[in-house]
Amino acid sequence: MEILAFGVQADEKPLIERAFEGHHPVRALDVFLNADTAPIAAGHEIISTSVNCDLGAEVLSDLAAGGTRMVAQRSTGFNNVDLEVAERLGLTVARVSYYSPYSVAEFAWTLAMAVNRRVVRASIRTRDFDFRLDGLMGRDLHGRTAGILGTGKIGEAFARIAHGFGMRLLGWDVAENPACRDLGMTYVPKEQLLAESDLISLHVPLLPATQHLIDADALKAMRDDAILVNSSRGGLIDTAALVAELRAGRFTGVGLDVYEAEAGLFFLDKSLEAVDDDTLARLVTFPNVLMTSHQAYYTEDAVGQIVETTVDNVLDYTAGRRSENVLVPRS
Repeated sequence: MEILAFGVQADEKPLIERAFEGHHPVRALDVFLNADTAPIAAGHEIISTSVNCDLGAEVLSDLAAGGTRMVAQRSTGFNNVDLEVAERLGLTVARVSYYSPYSVAEFAWTLAMAVNRRVVRASIRTRDFDFRLDGLMGRDLHGRTAGILGTGKIGEAFARIAHGFGMRLLGWDVAENPACRDLGMTYVPKEQLLAESDLISLHVPLLPATQHLIDADALKAMRDDAILVNSSRGGLIDTAALVAELRAGRFTGVGLDVYEAEAGLFFLDKSLEAVDDDTLARLVTFPNVLMTSHQAYYTEDAVGQIVETTVDNVLDYTAGRRSENVLVPRS
């Protein structure tokens, strides 16, 4: 049985092919699954998708009509999947419930340090042999306050690094993490965390309850010189409201690895096209904003674990087994 994998990055392809070797043949495509590409899946019982694939009602209906019965998502997040429609159509859906939390936590810190110490601006200057220090002054993070929204595995890993910097730790979550408490973290209401934190990092999943968790009011509650980092999901931040605050000259720096309208943009080369997203176009012009294209998870360790778990999910499906990774069970 051939497995069809959508949205496969060049670095990811050999890992997928090696992981499936000896189990099932796999055809890895660099195109993303959407209404236009769904017909490619016809005749494939099992497909694999990435987080920026479209698994809405229309696409799922096309997949089911073409004979697809199982979707193996290569990510922890599944906000791109209409689970109710999948269940109604009899489609099994599985995800990767765990991979290296250090990949995302370390990258979130990369963004935080880069905007704090003006690394991108300094690098551009030195390439032009401009070695002035004007405008490059940052701040020690030692002794300052890190506010962490979401203290699961990734949030805990981020907190451990913050603890290593000697920072005061504030946390917010629906459930407290004892390991974070052991680091000296104090759990506080979101409003207090926003008001007192010098550095705020987001590590919660995107759910209806967390959509625009950082909205206009939350942004106004933050310190004018705060650093905001989002390496989780773009929809956690109201981007239009963020642009308004940036235009007012607020925030030391904003590091974004995700964007709420990234589907159809991220993971693709749009350098020769006119991008008609005015909010994104404005956002990238701010000198205190650093954006990357959803690469926080993109390490050999994390991607290797994602691929291995995807293979296990496929093998569980073919054997009629069910694991914690299954979002919609086999009917």
